[in-house]
Amino acid sequence: MTTTGAPTAAAPAGPVTVPPFAVISGAQVHEALRGRESRIVGLVEETYRLHGAGDSVNPPSYFLRFPDRPTARIIALPASIGGSVGVDGLKWVSSYPDNVAAGIPRASAVLILNDRDTGYPFACLESSIISATRTAASAALAADVLSRGRERPARVGFFGVGLIARYIHTFLAATGWSFDEIGVHDLSADNAAGFRGYLEQAGGGRVTVHETAEQLIRSSDLVVFATVAGRPHVEDVTWFDHHPLVLHVSLRDLAPEILLASANVVDDVEHCLKAETSPHLAEQLTGSRDFLLGTLDDVIAGRVVPPQDQPLIFSPFGLGVLDLAVGKYVYDEVSRAGELHIIDDFFRELRRYG
Repeated sequence: MTTTGAPTAAAPAGPVTVPPFAVISGAQVHEALRGRESRIVGLVEETYRLHGAGDSVNPPSYFLRFPDRPTARIIALPASIGGSVGVDGLKWVSSYPDNVAAGIPRASAVLILNDRDTGYPFACLESSIISATRTAASAALAADVLSRGRERPARVGFFGVGLIARYIHTFLAATGWSFDEIGVHDLSADNAAGFRGYLEQAGGGRVTVHETAEQLIRSSDLVVFATVAGRPHVEDVTWFDHHPLVLHVSLRDLAPEILLASANVVDDVEHCLKAETSPHLAEQLTGSRDFLLGTLDDVIAGRVVPPQDQPLIFSPFGLGVLDLAVGKYVYDEVSRAGELHIIDDFFRELRRYG
């Protein structure tokens, strides 16, 4: 459900003033979030509940694309969240897959937080870590919620082995998951070997690098898709005959026929069914949204109970309200530690007539 009503907000308690503007580095973001995986998963769950209750504004993301760079894009995610978070803002995140060959990360991002009383931005945070964190927390929450009522997965497979896959593994391990077997598959043998090395160092299960997607999927009870695929590349419905739980984080890996043969949960219906995602293609193929069970919040609240006799696929578009919630948490932690880097006189023109 896409919510459009304005979040609730209390009246300003005192005089309205322009807030100081702070810049929060990636190192500070990392320190504020390190070791707090369970707390962030709880925060993400609370944010889903607020969003589901209508205490948010989360308009469609805007995709900036380039005719001369067809694989690149920059995405704007504006949002507003109420509740105890109470903040507005914007994530501005770029995806340049060619960066990987140059030895630098594919994605980079900043997050702007805006004061609810004045509209003035009061912080700019490095946000690739925040984005990866909220994505991993959402995936870990979904794995927990959607595995209830079915046998808890003991074999996990990672299809795509970049930063997001690493963060998802970290969040699963930190929130009580353990696996007998961990599978890895990537189009790059070097990347697969690197991720295997990370997993073996982290411990917790026998690690196998699978040469084919079919091997990975058939040997996994929990499958994590974290690729940069722009269109479906997994098409065989029979690979999912063992009814795995699938975290379809990258949204465009699965042919619509696979979704139509599965039970499907999303984070937000309107957001997921656009931009040529796999759920969007399934809607185009059938002319209906009947293949959707509902949202993760529906499952959390007990309004929807997923079946046990089908593959179960979670396809999260990634909501800006999650970035705001995690970003505001980071801001509060850095502020509480007295380590905000304030940019004096960032706003110059504060008198109407000089």
